[in-house]
Amino acid sequence: MYPVKRSEINAAIEKAKKRLEEYHISLPMFGYWGVQEWEKNKERSARIIERMLGWDVTDFGSGDFDTCGAVLFTVRNGDKNDPELRAPYAEKYIVLSDETEQQIPLHYHIEKTEDIINRGGGVMVVELYRRSEDGGLDTETPVDVYMDGVKYTFGPGEKIEVTPGNSITLEPFMYHRFYAKKGEGFLIVGEVSKVNDDDHDNVFLVKSERFCAIDEDEAPIHPLVKEHEISKRRIL
Repeated sequence: MYPVKRSEINAAIEKAKKRLEEYHISLPMFGYWGVQEWEKNKERSARIIERMLGWDVTDFGSGDFDTCGAVLFTVRNGDKNDPELRAPYAEKYIVLSDETEQQIPLHYHIEKTEDIINRGGGVMVVELYRRSEDGGLDTETPVDVYMDGVKYTFGPGEKIEVTPGNSITLEPFMYHRFYAKKGEGFLIVGEVSKVNDDDHDNVFLVKSERFCAIDEDEAPIHPLVKEHEISKRRIL
């Protein structure tokens, strides 16, 4: 796995915060906490840490964050082991650059159904495939998908353009990747879904690391979701 420099992570988060501000999107208070504030509040923030809320910057182990990577912020997330299932949902923001068509690589989820929403900026391009019997891409069969409640059928790998305010619903075992269309402006993606489990529910077509290794060339401005030290984390 190629490490991402902490300076690159810090710069990406700062840029994402500015993009969100441009579209009048404010994060919860913990989205602005630095390391010292997290330390000060860690005793009363166990649920935030357990449910992996906050900043997440990854290059999926590609070594090329500019083209294969994303800045994500998990706003809320439930716990499928909660016996009362009081929060069976999750929400994220994902910021992608259009300069290099920065992408989330091809993958599917075993359990999660999600709405991927263009919250603002440029055009989101989505490519879909059915999962073949051997676990790869079915490059022959059309894909049925709902977009804001309307059913569409697309060819495998067809470039589906989703403009601001619109969304697409992705079901389990549906391979997908998405990115910001080049030259159309950076992209703010929203995700509303079932409980999110990034440790176990992502299956990538090409072996990838969901969380990146880090080269600590400078101090972090915000800790990432995998960096909180707690004595015990519940498994989602």
